[in-house]
Amino acid sequence: MNLSQEDVYRSAVVRMLRIMGVFAGGGTLALFVWRGWKWGAGFAFGAAVAWVNFLLLKKLADSLGIAGPKPPSTGSAVFLGSRYLILGAVVYATLRFTSISMLAAALGLFVSLAAVLVEILFELVYARN
Repeated sequence: MNLSQEDVYRSAVVRMLRIMGVFAGGGTLALFVWRGWKWGAGFAFGAAVAWVNFLLLKKLADSLGIAGPKPPSTGSAVFLGSRYLILGAVVYATLRFTSISMLAAALGLFVSLAAVLVEILFELVYARN
C-alpha cells in the first residue's frame, strides 16, 4: 500500500506525540519515586515545554505547506517568531518562583529529541519503500 507524503507526515507526528507522552509520563514517575516531587514536577514541566515547542514547530511546518496549503496569518508569524522569548520567559518565571528542580526541567526538555530519535529508528527499521 502506497501512502502519500501527507499520510506519512501525519502518522509520524502522531507517533512522536505518543512517544513523547510515554517518555514524559515514565520520566516524571521515575524521578518522582527516585528523587521526590521537586524532581518529578521539574521533569513534567520540562516535558510540557518540550511538548508545546514541538506543537509550535509542527504548526510552522504546516504553515509552510508540508502538510497542505494553509496560508499563515501575520499574527501567527509573529508568535512563531517570538516563541523562544515567550517560552524562555515562562521557564524563567517558573524556575525562579517555584522550588522545582532546574536540572530535572532541563532533562524534561529532551523528551521531544528522544521522540524524534525513536521515530528516526522506527522509520529506518520499518520503512518499506
